[in-house]
Amino acid sequence: MYEDRIRHGALRDKVVSAAEAASLIRDGMVVGMSGFTRAGEAMAVPLALAERAKTDPLKITLLTGASLGHDLDKILAEAKVTARRMPFQSDPGLRRAINAGEVMFIDQHLSETVEQLRRGQIPGVDVAVIEAVAITSDGGIIPTTSIGNSASFAILADKVIVEINLSQPLSFEGLHDVFIPTYAPNRMPIPVVTVDSRIGTPWIAIPPEKIAAIVITEKQDSAAAISAPDDETRAIAGHLIRFFEGEMAAGRLTKRLAPLQAGIGTIANAVLHGLIASPFEDMRMYSEVLQDSTFDLMDAGKLSFASGSSITLSAGCNARVMAQFDRYKPKLILRPQEISNHPEVVRRLGLIAINTALEFDIYGNVNSTHVMGTNMMNGIGGSGDFARNSMLSVFVTKSIAKAGAISSVVPMVSHVDHTEHDVDILVTEQGLADLRGLAPRERAVRIIASCAHPDWRAGLGDYYERALSFGGHTPHILEEALSWHVRLRKTGRM
Repeated sequence: MYEDRIRHGALRDKVVSAAEAASLIRDGMVVGMSGFTRAGEAMAVPLALAERAKTDPLKITLLTGASLGHDLDKILAEAKVTARRMPFQSDPGLRRAINAGEVMFIDQHLSETVEQLRRGQIPGVDVAVIEAVAITSDGGIIPTTSIGNSASFAILADKVIVEINLSQPLSFEGLHDVFIPTYAPNRMPIPVVTVDSRIGTPWIAIPPEKIAAIVITEKQDSAAAISAPDDETRAIAGHLIRFFEGEMAAGRLTKRLAPLQAGIGTIANAVLHGLIASPFEDMRMYSEVLQDSTFDLMDAGKLSFASGSSITLSAGCNARVMAQFDRYKPKLILRPQEISNHPEVVRRLGLIAINTALEFDIYGNVNSTHVMGTNMMNGIGGSGDFARNSMLSVFVTKSIAKAGAISSVVPMVSHVDHTEHDVDILVTEQGLADLRGLAPRERAVRIIASCAHPDWRAGLGDYYERALSFGGHTPHILEEALSWHVRLRKTGRM
């Protein structure tokens, strides 16, 4: 059944049960697992590890590309297996453990994890657990629906466990482009000069003797929870489309726009979906996650090519795409996240980066990770990689939350992930604020007028006008700057 998937004859003797493979992981180890935004994660070994912990307790440092599906983060956290976790997560169960201080979470730009591993700045990977479509005759690992950090985990780890997923089609072979940068300080340039540049190999090249165990699985990826566009997200998309049209009229963009990046999630996906009805065509994407909107834009004849690090789809879109994957494959590349998110490449290609904010303040600082400044939501992910280095850095959000009890536009953000220096455009359903070339005092006026919900606009204006009496380049009333968050904590309403 799986012989055609393990083409290195000697490695067929390495096939074992998930429990046997999990026995290679011991207490205190650093484990690097495949998986990026609920796509391409190893599934059987983590479950076996959690089961083993019931009678043989152990703790590990768990590294991935991004979030895991199939409740794996929740299961490992509840089994008390995960002691430290990086660089991203999105599981409510793990989130509770992080915010309770039970799991030490290191929130990190997604392009940086393997850089720190290579330099020995964080403890090295003992065991890598990688999901694959197949293993080549030379021992190369062909990933599935994501690459993430899998390539460097496999290269740097002492031992590698491969999960061969029979449910993933062999047509994935040739989809991936695995390139590992040379080491600093004399690093050579990364030769990605167009969205469709291929610069590496279609597999992860490691010595076959590093593969210590192979596990056979057949489980599909978790489906992405993608909501349909609503009135607010359609309005956000409309504001952006009109802005892009203005940029095209000014000669700063063409009808192809510039290569697009969009963060994971319902709002960003819905905004991209709105481009289907736009006048733009022959668009390209250089992003980290390829969501439903990627394939909807391709089907509409609007998107000609997409490069990412994972494919994360809703159940319906996944069924449609996988049934005709050979049609999409020539228009797709999956890369390691250190390449998809690399500042050098992002700056060279001149991206339009569209990411989601939890809240932003009247000067353009963005909080994308911490609720009320203390409770971790998911993590910064790749938004910082793209925001700081893109040609246009756009952040989108709805202007209110919790039925209007919370304003997403506040006097001062309760946590800063993206400073005003990395933010060009802010958009809510109320409008769009173009902050380019504006000083803080000018930004405040524009953000309040364009982006704030009418119910909160007067309050923001009053705060700003009174803050002016204190003077300064960025006027604030320090005694009141976070008073809206304090009031929310006390009363349930800002």
